[in-house]
Amino acid sequence: MSGHSKWKTIKHQKGVADARRGQLFTRLAREIAIAAREGGGNPDTNFKLRLAVDKARSNSMPKDNIERAIRRGTGEDKDGAAFESMMYEGYGPHGAAILIQVVTDNRNRTIADLRRVLTRANGTMAEAGAVGWQFTRKAYITVPAAGNDPDRIFEIAVDAGADDVLPGDQEIEIFAPAEQYHAVVQGLEKAGVKLNESELRMEPNQKLELDPEGSVQVMKLIEQIEELDDVQAVYSNLEFSDAAIAAMQAA
Repeated sequence: MSGHSKWKTIKHQKGVADARRGQLFTRLAREIAIAAREGGGNPDTNFKLRLAVDKARSNSMPKDNIERAIRRGTGEDKDGAAFESMMYEGYGPHGAAILIQVVTDNRNRTIADLRRVLTRANGTMAEAGAVGWQFTRKAYITVPAAGNDPDRIFEIAVDAGADDVLPGDQEIEIFAPAEQYHAVVQGLEKAGVKLNESELRMEPNQKLELDPEGSVQVMKLIEQIEELDDVQAVYSNLEFSDAAIAAMQAA
């Protein structure tokens, strides 16, 4: 399992990431509403909505919540029509590159919150494009390690267009070009493979290696950014080494 996934697992065990399930559902509902507003309410014909709904289901979001969020996006319910999605860029401690995906109804509030958190951690906001070029949008899919033969998963995923498969003790991680996302998911589902997680996310082209102390500073900043209500996801180029994760657990 990659370092990032190890850290994600530890955060969930500690109750750090999205500790309040209501907050998580609010974020997911915003994402669904925006996707439905932009491309219609049918996940079969709206790829962005399919992504958002899959993500919500993987986080055990109730069906009624999902359907209500879709209605908000299509205008059947008026609530939430003012939300917009955008990506902000910044630098954390030691020059770590950070991308922050938000869904907000108030840009000024969002920017002020981000600037406050970054400044306190010796980071800065960056101009559009200053950080983004260091990342590539990739499809990211995980399946349970238990009950799945890594060689079989590798064959199915690569045949469908994946370019990397990483077996782990708990999960098998699959990476693919963004344009192959749908093909890889379909290939796995047709083969009867249950998915834990599937999404498009920003992967760093080159990772930044820091000592454990410096890594912990960046990881703490990421957690603080993730706690902001408008933030949907945070991506960084930090290398999540085992030593850094152990130091973060002890912090």
